[in-house]
Amino acid sequence: MSMGTGAKARFDAIREVNSRTPRRFDPPRDDHGKRLRISDYYGVNTFDIHKMREKLPKDAYTKLLSTIQTGKKLDPEIANTVAHAIKEWALSRGVTHFCHWFQPQTGSTAEKHDAFLTIDEHNRPFEKFSDSQLIQSEPDASSFPSGGMRTTFEARGYTAWDPSSPVFIMEHRNGKTLCIPSVFISYHGDALDEKTALLRSMETLSQRACNLLHLIGEKGVKRVIPTLGIEQEYFLVDRAFYSLRPDLIMTGRTLVGGQPPKGQQLEDHYFGSIPARVQAFMSEMEQELYKLGVPVKTRHNEVAPSQFETAPIFEEANIATDHNQLVMEILRKVAARHNFSVLLHEKPYAGVNGSGKHNNWSLMTAASGPDIDGENLLDPGTTPHQNLRFLLILASVLRGVHHNSGMLRASVASSGNDHRLGANEAPPAIISMFLGDLLSRILNQIETGTIDKSVDAAVLKLGISKLPEVMRDNTDRNRTSPFAFTGNKFEFRAVGSSASTAFPTTLVNAAVADGIEYVTEVLARKFNEKKELETAILDTVRQIIQETKAIRFEGNNYSEEWVKEAEKRGLPNLRKTPEALAELLTERSLKTLARLGIFTEAEVISRFHVRTERYIKNILIEVDTLRSMVDTQILPAGYAYQGMLSGSVASAKAAGVPAPQFEVLKRISTLIHSLQGKRSDLDVALQKTDAAATEEEKARILSGDITTFMGEIRTICDELESLTADDYWPLPKYRELLFLSVS
Repeated sequence: MSMGTGAKARFDAIREVNSRTPRRFDPPRDDHGKRLRISDYYGVNTFDIHKMREKLPKDAYTKLLSTIQTGKKLDPEIANTVAHAIKEWALSRGVTHFCHWFQPQTGSTAEKHDAFLTIDEHNRPFEKFSDSQLIQSEPDASSFPSGGMRTTFEARGYTAWDPSSPVFIMEHRNGKTLCIPSVFISYHGDALDEKTALLRSMETLSQRACNLLHLIGEKGVKRVIPTLGIEQEYFLVDRAFYSLRPDLIMTGRTLVGGQPPKGQQLEDHYFGSIPARVQAFMSEMEQELYKLGVPVKTRHNEVAPSQFETAPIFEEANIATDHNQLVMEILRKVAARHNFSVLLHEKPYAGVNGSGKHNNWSLMTAASGPDIDGENLLDPGTTPHQNLRFLLILASVLRGVHHNSGMLRASVASSGNDHRLGANEAPPAIISMFLGDLLSRILNQIETGTIDKSVDAAVLKLGISKLPEVMRDNTDRNRTSPFAFTGNKFEFRAVGSSASTAFPTTLVNAAVADGIEYVTEVLARKFNEKKELETAILDTVRQIIQETKAIRFEGNNYSEEWVKEAEKRGLPNLRKTPEALAELLTERSLKTLARLGIFTEAEVISRFHVRTERYIKNILIEVDTLRSMVDTQILPAGYAYQGMLSGSVASAKAAGVPAPQFEVLKRISTLIHSLQGKRSDLDVALQKTDAAATEEEKARILSGDITTFMGEIRTICDELESLTADDYWPLPKYRELLFLSVS
């Protein structure tokens, strides 16, 4: 590295970024050139219920709709009719290929494209799409994670169409592909994906909830649906900077980087004016999602510089999960068009907030007709203590989360989330529930038997004559709680931003189904004691309140006092991924998931191994990337600056003048020596990892000594960055990554 040239590429990138202008793109227009409203083109690339009604014969449409709404198997008599209608619709949209779009245990999606093109016996080409091609495909399963459920040579796996999630068209620069949302199973029928268990959990939860509702006289409820609204946080960084950061490319986060004088302490980014380049990106991203029928609703600046959020309207949990995968994919694709890279890692930058994926979860009864909407079972109403059904469902959630908190913590465990959970920006690794003042007061009154019938929804008077009175929600928002009640839903805030929502939602469904099952049994016993409906329900709720008091916490989850209090209450504090994942293998988790029919024991064990293996691989990729950056970029920059200072000091001494830069030279030399030593220590520690007998032992070592050494190396590198002349440092700095990328 020649003196003074180490940062040339970085300075070139700064000039390139400063020359950026917002990308212009053509919004959808009608034949007369008039810009279309969102409602005019929403879902144009989706074969939704409306297109089914339009394209299918009435009998076929009715049977397919029944399959979607009840989960029954598709009537084979209509399969070919449905396939033909989908093919004709797709061809009319310019589609050439189709694929089964599924979600293996990689956290992302997978697809294998086949052309509609086929050749007849006379060697003439034509387009074909049969019922068998719609319903089932056979991708090679050998290269997907299975957690030991099959050996490598057992390659056969099957994808099967999930009719409950709409078929859609994915556009790309040179064509269009028909994507068929599917599940992915092994030759022996084991779930190899994230979707199969999610669908099972939804069905199980519906059955348990219906049993409870029937017990209290609501016989007309045939189906209960978990709904989900997924807030997606992300960072944007200019691609010119991104390409100069090996750590961002390889790991999604910065492994080194000194703090800039300004971070988020002025609180001026959150909900601030959206930068012009970002606004252009968001508009195009939303347009692509609207065409796919993804109901994105909200966009805004998040807390940290260069951090943003998009959030949709609530949907059924499985569709919301599919749509969130599309959100992440479209974020990446559209970002590239605007010379951005999207960072979905939970903690891309040290010292500023990381990113989560807040899962707003609720329960709805299915609509009983075209003009009768379903009801939200978590809506307290204006007087929650009178809403007996709500209290039963609330008690069920309390019981489910309290009894299965370890399983829920395991559902969000990852190497990325370890940097975020408990870092005074996200919920801690302790699972607790927040209900708010009003609900807590009501539950306390039920427990003591002194219900205040005057309790009603509070009214917030603003004291400004021009503004009307505003009805206050029955709860405030506790942004520090991992599982908080927010008016008519629970917000599971601990899910990581890069994660698939399928596994966390599956285990939330499982926990609540377990809680409902327990509450139903307790209530049935109360009825057997000849108690009246209201008395039986209140007695049941009172029992659950008493049994679950430990899980309820209304205060600051970030505080050290809560950590101590949680320990007294017996709540587990599973700080690292290896200890959190171990909760999947407890007797309680294995038996609960098997009894509910969501996972077999073998499927749970496989998910433990898949996630442990992924944790190990992620950390090792980070280690190798950090070592490479130290060896090829950071130490050479230090050597070059050290050499320049040495020559400068020698010249000053030869000229007989003071050399104050000698103090800087000594400090630089000390840091280089320390960095070389810690670099060697890391290599020695890795040898212990290589010698580990099991995956679990290897994961524990990586979460302990290895991450500790990585942190110590980072500290030295960051101090070296703060002392090295700017034109010697090759890596884009935080001030550039965070503040120039989106300006």
